Parts: sequence; C-alpha cells; structure tokens
Amino acid sequence: MQSAESPALETDESLMLRYGAGDITAFDTLYGRHELGVWRFVFRSVRVQAVADDLLQDVWFAVARQALNYQPTARFKTWLFTLAHNRLVDYFRTAKNHMSLDAQDTADDAGERVLDTLIANSGFGPLRQLQSRQQATALINAIENLPPVQREAFLLQAEADMTVEEIASATGVSFETAKSRLRYARNSLREQLQEFA
Repeated sequence: MQSAESPALETDESLMLRYGAGDITAFDTLYGRHELGVWRFVFRSVRVQAVADDLLQDVWFAVARQALNYQPTARFKTWLFTLAHNRLVDYFRTAKNHMSLDAQDTADDAGERVLDTLIANSGFGPLRQLQSRQQATALINAIENLPPVQREAFLLQAEADMTVEEIASATGVSFETAKSRLRYARNSLREQLQEFA
C-alpha cells in the first residue's frame, strides 16, 4: 500500500500507519527523520555513547513492536519521545553500573564527544548560533548542571520541538509541572550563561 504523497511531504503519523500495514519504506523514512534527534536526547541523558546506542535501538524496536497497534492520538514525535523517555526511566531504574545524570564526565575525550553532538545541526536555533567552542562548552556544562527533570524537559523541547502539553504527556506530569520545569531550566541556563549574553 503506497501513498500518493511523496515521503518527504507525508506526515509521520501517516508513515507510521503505512508501516503498521507492512510498508517497510515508511519505517525507513521515519527512522531517517527522527533517529538523530532521539539519539541526541538519549545521549545527553546518559552521556555514554554505547549506552545511548543500545537505548536508541531499544526505542526503535519498541516502535516496530507497536506498529500494528499504533493509533495517531498524538503527534508521532510526541509518541516516539515518550517511548524514549520511558526507556530512559527503565534504564535508570534497573542499571547497576551507570553514571549519574549529575556525575562529572571523567573521560578525557568525553567533552569532545558531547561537544560534537551539540554542534551538530539540531534544528534548535540557539544551538546553531553558537560561535565559539567556549560558548558550546559553557552551554553543555549549563545543561548538565540542570536538575534531571528540568534537563529532560529542556531537551524534549530543544530536540523534539515538543510543546509544553506534549512534554507533560511524554513525562507523565501535569501541564503546570512541565511548564514550571521549562521555566526553571531556562532561568537557570540564562543565569549560568550570562557572560555570553
């Protein structure tokens, strides 16, 4: 069952319904559209590339497993990042030897890897406007200094372009709680990055 629309113009929801009906090319298109954003969200949460790669694979396996029962009750992107959020919650709940979200990176080249993922075209305006390595490093440190729930809300908005309502839905909190987390995250980032204003 092929859509008359060009895959580039077709909505994510339509592509997911096509994939659920057996069209593998629809999955390829969805994966191409969202793989990098989901990986960055997961990576910035766990800060270990191998773990992020494994979790990303788990997220896309979950997409495949749920394809037959998928119903577009929300934007596909919201649903996808909710799967990623839930996988992160499971990981942090069960992992024995993992780095804390608040732990300092001890690997010498870890800052480089994080910096490289930050500078990648994320579609988030302020990140693309960074003009120096010093600014990028300061932003990474500021994001990492956020409390985990604020960091997650900020990254869902920055990486997934989610609305406050969608962030609330993805993380299982009220609209006001999600809004508050974003406000505190922005205020904290603004304070930490004042010297670059």
